[in-house]
Amino acid sequence: MKFSVFQVSRKGGREKNEDRMGYCYTRGAGIFLLADGMGGHPQGEVAAQLALQTMAAMFQKEARPKLVDVSAFLSTALMTAHRQILQYAVEKGLLETPRTTMVAAVVQAGVVSWIHCGDSRLYLVRQGELLARTRDHSFFEQHRGAVASSKAPAVVNRNILFTCLGSPSKPMFEATGPVVLQQGDKLMLCSDGLWDCLDDADITFQLAHKPVSEAVPDLVEKALYKAGDHSDNVTCIAMEWETPDGEIPTRGSISTDTVSDGVFASTVQAGWLDAPMDDMDDATIERSIAEINEAIRRSAAKKS
Repeated sequence: MKFSVFQVSRKGGREKNEDRMGYCYTRGAGIFLLADGMGGHPQGEVAAQLALQTMAAMFQKEARPKLVDVSAFLSTALMTAHRQILQYAVEKGLLETPRTTMVAAVVQAGVVSWIHCGDSRLYLVRQGELLARTRDHSFFEQHRGAVASSKAPAVVNRNILFTCLGSPSKPMFEATGPVVLQQGDKLMLCSDGLWDCLDDADITFQLAHKPVSEAVPDLVEKALYKAGDHSDNVTCIAMEWETPDGEIPTRGSISTDTVSDGVFASTVQAGWLDAPMDDMDDATIERSIAEINEAIRRSAAKKS
């Protein structure tokens, strides 16, 4: 398995960077992860970090060196990340849960599968064309392309989401794949700080005509410039697939052929998950949500 990878995250005009990204790989599989902690809620950067660490830890545990069932892994890992965020909120006595978007892609056996929740996106570009793009879980995307009616809102804020990880309600997500990869395919995960300023045609063109080590920083700089002083965090991680008989490896090329079985490499930083992950079932989640709501009720009662 060979691929080139490049990643970058910029704070933009925000006080702090709530985006998180990284990738992990074994001899037979790789996972690429990006989360965007949601502003307007407490500790978005914690939610994003917890989501990444949870999914990376599960990948390390189950990719030996390949995942048995990629689709099942992605959905289970995503929901486990959601549960870890809820558990964190309960343990810290937070009156509101931290929240984050999430997009993740697994490459294994020459194919890619992905999952997303929220509006962090995945782009797949092949031979100069946009082969696939995730559809945001936002009211803007929901109404986009729909037949106009008198009941449809005239203006829909593209940043309002109807699902995310860490919310009291069960998150919605979409899983896609497997898609067979071809030499030169470009896979990019990014936060809304990038795509909100650049259209799909521009993103596709840059990815199609440059190696990821050039396309990614150029796209990030362009997004920051267009947004100006009020730019959101801009985070991006991209991979270019290289077949065994492909051309000379590009900058940032990684070959897992020499990786020994049992070896796990990761760029996901540790720090938040000090304790082992608990296996939280639906009943446990409901109890966690009830505890959070009760804490909110007690706080409101004291103020009144």
